[in-house]
Amino acid sequence: MLTQQYQDNIATLREKIEEAEAIVVGGAAGMSEAIGHSFYHTDENFLKHFGEFADKYGIKNLFEGFYYRFSTSEERWAFLATEIKFLHDAEAGRPYLDLLQLLQGKNYFVVTTNQDAQFSKTFPDEKVSPIQGDMRYFQCGSRCHDQVYFNKEQVENMYANIDGTRIPTELIPVCPKCGQEMEPWVRSYVFLEGSSYQSELRKYNEFLIKNKDKKILFLELGVGTMTPMFIKEPFWNMTYSFPDAYYITINPKDAVVPQELSEKGLAIKEDIARVLQDALSGKEKRDSAI
Repeated sequence: MLTQQYQDNIATLREKIEEAEAIVVGGAAGMSEAIGHSFYHTDENFLKHFGEFADKYGIKNLFEGFYYRFSTSEERWAFLATEIKFLHDAEAGRPYLDLLQLLQGKNYFVVTTNQDAQFSKTFPDEKVSPIQGDMRYFQCGSRCHDQVYFNKEQVENMYANIDGTRIPTELIPVCPKCGQEMEPWVRSYVFLEGSSYQSELRKYNEFLIKNKDKKILFLELGVGTMTPMFIKEPFWNMTYSFPDAYYITINPKDAVVPQELSEKGLAIKEDIARVLQDALSGKEKRDSAI
């Protein structure tokens, strides 16, 4: 049975979305968790796709595998090809589709630290900024030039030729300019903050500048404490500073509203998928009654 507090929170969420003149969604790892894509835990999905790597190297999750020091590039790229192919093939998850419906007809923008492309698969490109990169693209590992490359065909070829936990040496992706190994275009020590990255930041900042004086909702979904400087802390600061801003955070673990925002914020410490589904269900019932 749903508690009164939960029902009140869902009602407030719907109300704030409906009355907002602008909405900024900040999505992080918790949204991926909500569709069963866990990057930090060992689960059935991980063992299904990466069981051989888990058995051989003791890798427990995708995060650990990404930073694992493989003995050879052939082994590393076999793991990366498996991961990137999985992300290419994955369809948009239900929480993302529910969020899209909740925001239908609204003036909104999405900023995300996720690199799994779920937001990009669900929302128009002009409304999404993946500020930590996107696994579907490669960059030069030495950053010799400013370009990122869509990698689906290359990844498919690597994956199709995996032998055990290795790919053939000749399939290791190399830079077309300098010949160094490529890297996934995601936040790392060699992350390319070039024109593609700057374009994503520009889209986000332009939306903020255009809408900062409106009735603006900052909707934070699945943002934890690992990298609060990208979404959580900016959302707090802007909610505090903007005259007509409101902040809602939805997270089963890390939903917190600072004391300074007690009158301008709401923390919903519940399952994200359930909250979005219930909010959408309430919206549909209301719309059908009109």
